[in-house]
Order: sequence, then C-alpha cells, then structure tokens
Amino acid sequence: MRIAYFDCASGIAGDMTLGAMVDAGASMEAIQAGIDSLGLPSCRLESETVMRKGFRATKVHVRHEPEHAHRHLHHITDMITASALESAAKEMAIAIFTRLAEAEAKVHGTTLRKVHFHEVGAVDSIADIVGVSIGWHLLGIDRLHCSPIPTGSGFIQIAHGRTSVPAPATAELLRGIPLADSTVEAELTTPTGAAIVATLAQAFGPVPPMTIEHIGYGAGDKDFPTQANLMRLLIGNLGASTPAAGQGEILVLETNLDDTTGEVIGHCVSQLMTAGALDVYLTPIQMKKNRPAVTVTVLCLSDKQQQLESILFRETTTLGIRRWTAQRTTLQREDTTVETPWGTVAGKVATLPGGARRFSPEFDACQQLAQSHQLPIGQVMDAARHAYANNNNP
Repeated sequence: MRIAYFDCASGIAGDMTLGAMVDAGASMEAIQAGIDSLGLPSCRLESETVMRKGFRATKVHVRHEPEHAHRHLHHITDMITASALESAAKEMAIAIFTRLAEAEAKVHGTTLRKVHFHEVGAVDSIADIVGVSIGWHLLGIDRLHCSPIPTGSGFIQIAHGRTSVPAPATAELLRGIPLADSTVEAELTTPTGAAIVATLAQAFGPVPPMTIEHIGYGAGDKDFPTQANLMRLLIGNLGASTPAAGQGEILVLETNLDDTTGEVIGHCVSQLMTAGALDVYLTPIQMKKNRPAVTVTVLCLSDKQQQLESILFRETTTLGIRRWTAQRTTLQREDTTVETPWGTVAGKVATLPGGARRFSPEFDACQQLAQSHQLPIGQVMDAARHAYANNNNP
C-alpha cells in the first residue's frame, strides 16, 4: 500500500501541500495542464526553491489576473466537473470543496446551496485544491496519515473582520482531529489546509511503519524566527519496513446499547466477525436512569471501517459509533501442525522479543479430537503442547 505522511510541524496550507507534492516528484506540467482545463483566467503555477530557517523547500506561487468573484459551491463543482481532470481527481477536489462548504455553512448559519466562498473561493485556493488532487494521484498515494495539527495563535483579518486563530471555518474543519501546541503568533493552518487534511487523512499520530521512498518539503509564505515554516511529506510503502514482530495501527469502534436484546447482540457479533473484524467483545455497563447496558467494542483494520459500522447501524439500535486509532505491537506468528496419539492438531507459533518460541494449539482442532475420542479437551491440548516441545527441543 502506498502511504503518505504529512508532517505539519508548522501547520498546513494549500500552497504548502502542493509545494511538498511537487518537491516529492509530482509533475508541475501535468498539474498545470489539469488547472488549465478549469477555464480560470490566465492561471499559471510557478515553483521556486526557497530557504526556511536553513532548510530547502519548494514554494509554489499561483499567478493570475485580479478578480473579485465570490463563488458558490456549485460554481466550483461545475467548473471541476467540466474539466479534463481524471475522474478520481475530480471526485477528490469536489469532496474537499464540499467539506469546506459544509464548514462555512455551519459557522455562518446558512445552507450548502447559499454559502459563498471568500478567500477559499479565490483562484489561489481553487488551484491549490485541484493541484493537490492531481498530485495525489500522480504520486500514487493510497492512504494518508498525518501528525497532530498546530493552528498558531493571535488574530487575523478575514472577509468577516478580525478573528482569533484558528479561524472559525478552520476550527470547524478540525473537529475530532488532534491539535498540537504552538506559540507562533500567526495563522499556521488555513481553511484550505484543514479541509485537505479533514477530507483525506485516515489516521493521526506519529510516522507509521513504512519504507520511505520520497520526501518533499513545501514552504509557506512567511519566515518565522523560531522555526522553519514548511510542511514535510513522506511517501513510501506501508508495512514494507515492519519487522515480523512489529508495530501498527488498528481502529477501535465502540457503541453502548441499552435497548437491544441479547439475541440480537449475539447475532451482530457473529456478523461483525464474519465481515472481517479482528475481534469483538462485550462489556456490561450501567447507563443513565440506572439502565443495565452493554458496550460493543470492535477491533478492525481501517479498510473494514465502513462495512463494520454499517453492520452495527443495521443490526442494532445504536444512534452513534465512537471511533479512534490505537497503536499495537504484534509478535511474529507462523502456522504449524503437531501429531498427537489421536491425530493431527494445527496451531500457531509466536516468537517472543527475546527469541523464545511459544506454541498455541488451535482450540477447534483440539475440540474435534476430544469429541471424536471422548477425551477431556485439556488432555488433547496438553498432548499437543508436549508434542511441539518434544519436536523442537530434541
């Protein structure tokens, strides 16, 4: 899996993201060709190498004729739809702009149809978002992880007047996303940058296990006295550098049920396991009005999230599901078989950090032999462990 990691030590903006992608190898010519097909007046991209606090980075400038248009969402989506972009890039750009529009509509108390963009509807932001969508696919990215986001501090002037950092739309877009502390008195994260992260990132935290192949640095406009104003982009393959005993991420899905029967919950657990959950477990709890209830916790990989959440919504009465990313450490495991006096037993061998190996017989295999020979299952399991020990400790 091709993975990208946004290292946002100085926040994130559209031009920083686009600069990092170009610096990592995305073709400026291909991005320019896609932007040309939007029909924007004389919009040209220019890149230059700049220095930020002693670090080299790429700065992408959007050059265009002056304009004062306040575009609505449908104006921008129509422009993207009619362009010559690949369908996947179109969908991504529209998704990012829709996320922006939802945030703007929320903070201004209006609807998606009526909301109009100011700064984020300008040519600069359109070029940044469309350019990032093109760059994403040029670089072959499948999945995005991101560091916690610093927003900066202080005040900025926007079309609606003076406001504190983060700007209202930026704060709305960053709901549920971990923020990082920053003492820099500037707007480090813009609405455009926040919309890109909120739409594309699937996990937040440290750099995941990956083999790094490309690194790109995208520069912001300002020079800060205390830190480099740039965003770092790491691109590589997820898991390729993970040792057999390694670390990774899983999703935890969780919901509380106080009005679903035990039979239905049991059926739901079976459905979740069949659909690919790594594990499902139930915890008895007590909810409001002293009602006994159950917490259903599902462990899964990220690509199973939507399918498993759909099962929870379909099979239970839940109205909401909590979700977060958890770090886990796994041992190296391999399948093996051993011979007992009553037949073959399959099992797994785990290698511990110190190099010792531990054998665990499969319960189902032991149960089958115990039933067919009318033996206690513990006797069969002990025999399987004894057989493995004898074969591996001559």
